[in-house]
Amino acid sequence: MNVAVNPAALTTPALERMARVADEVAARYAADVDATGRFPEETFAALKRERLLGCWIPKEYGGEGLSLTEICGLVARLGQACGSSAMIYGMHQIKMSSLIQHSVGSPWHLDYMREAARDQLLLGSATTEGGIGGDLRNSICAVEVVGDRYRLTKQATCISYGRAADAILATCRRNPDAASSDQVMVVCRKGDYTLRETVDWDTMGMRGTRSEGFELVSEGDARQVFVQPFSEIAAQSMLAMAHIIWTATWYGIAADTVVKAQAFVKAEAKKKPGTVPPGALRLAEVSASLQQMKSLLVAGIARYEEALADESLMNTLSFIAELNTIKVSASQLGIAIAQQSLMILGLAGYRNAGPWTIARNYRDLLSAAIMINNDRILGNTSNLLLISKIDVSVA
Repeated sequence: MNVAVNPAALTTPALERMARVADEVAARYAADVDATGRFPEETFAALKRERLLGCWIPKEYGGEGLSLTEICGLVARLGQACGSSAMIYGMHQIKMSSLIQHSVGSPWHLDYMREAARDQLLLGSATTEGGIGGDLRNSICAVEVVGDRYRLTKQATCISYGRAADAILATCRRNPDAASSDQVMVVCRKGDYTLRETVDWDTMGMRGTRSEGFELVSEGDARQVFVQPFSEIAAQSMLAMAHIIWTATWYGIAADTVVKAQAFVKAEAKKKPGTVPPGALRLAEVSASLQQMKSLLVAGIARYEEALADESLMNTLSFIAELNTIKVSASQLGIAIAQQSLMILGLAGYRNAGPWTIARNYRDLLSAAIMINNDRILGNTSNLLLISKIDVSVA
């Protein structure tokens, strides 16, 4: 898995392609996606054309082998145009990271990775389940393997963009007799499963993610079950990637509010040459907050890369606590930045339409604190801090 920092990430061809998709497609349809609560199909058709769904996959399997820094740059750039599109793209890349990192030793998954790169497949996720209270490290449903076939039925309370996905990576107990924490993950390919909607999706924000609840029934080749237990997948890729890539998503959405606030202050300054607009000081303040959020993202990427180079660090309590803290802090900062920008923009930003509106940004950012609820994460972190030292170093 290629995660090395690329100093030229800001000028990569991939980012240029993403800028085209963001500016020419995602921004054009973002308001309608939000208003009607529909999947951003035009944006994802464009992402497929630009071959940006499989760009993280290593070159030897048909991708471009982008770095984690570059992937976060793509997510953030899309977030400046459409929060729902960026969240879908980010969640897809989170699942892609698990496929890339945990296909070793499984010819089926390596072949599927080639297929994902060739056909630009969109990967979804089914980790939440009714009856477990949002705890993705426990499952009620179990996979049953008979001969060379598997079968599972999962009451998933949330499968984002489930109807649009080309595959859904679902977690379940290893077998019907396994403990709830003894989990595996299965690549459920479109055509292998049926979805029966159980919970509608009509929400305040992130409306285009179409995160309905479904009963997922899937049957397929037993080789589609990952070799590694889900505990390893979660610890080594999924949870860290979720915290980092979600932060990139929220950063992009928050950055858009600051860009609009700056343009608004500049426009006010032109109206009264020689005077400092009242929002100028607030603009300096919100710019500092945005830089703080970027620093959290950069630190998270660097810390994860360090852990990949030293596996002993990956499972330390301090590493887990640090990534937890980045997620919580970024989710809180995003809302604070939107609030600061709103104070600059005033009623123009509060409106649901117009060149200065940040209403959609604000509503989308409100989801950040409840995507793996901050209270759950803080509770977990508090337990970790009771048995580990706080890192006070500067390295």
